[in-house]
Amino acid sequence: MSALWIAHVTVTDAEAYGEYARRATDAIAAHGGVFLARATRYVQLEGRDRPRNVVARFPSMEAALACYNSPEYQAALSFAKGAAERDLVVVEESA
Repeated sequence: MSALWIAHVTVTDAEAYGEYARRATDAIAAHGGVFLARATRYVQLEGRDRPRNVVARFPSMEAALACYNSPEYQAALSFAKGAAERDLVVVEESA
């Protein structure tokens, strides 16, 4: 079953976060991830507003977790730490 990687982000350092995004894109693609939404138009209906919202689909929960834990993604993530406030969840899609 495929899985969705859903991130809600407030960027505090655009330059560093841009480097994260560039590096993370390659790591996500290498694990079969495809972006469905990436910092596009949104409407916050409930909860905390984060102006950058990203959704990527992976072939499975295992692929999404392997991506997150991969050396390539962890290297990319080092640029996001201190450059953004983020919430990230991986959700398995229902059949």
